[in-house]
Amino acid sequence: MAEKRFLTLADVGEVLNISSSQTYAIVRSGELPAIQVGGRGQWRVEASKLEEYISDAYERTAASIKELSSQVGEEIGS
Repeated sequence: MAEKRFLTLADVGEVLNISSSQTYAIVRSGELPAIQVGGRGQWRVEASKLEEYISDAYERTAASIKELSSQVGEEIGS
């Protein structure tokens, strides 16, 4: 069976292991691009955008860890 192109916010929350309200907040902030579809304006996230978001999160985390390690090293060296 083909993989779905678009995911519901519930699907996204399940993938990221976060609550629906956290998922909605990420979408509303613009961190995770999404579209509204249908008469009721239900949110959908393209699977490729979710993968990009996850990849970016790994990069942000690695940069944050590197910066923190650098700060700790400076404090120890003082």
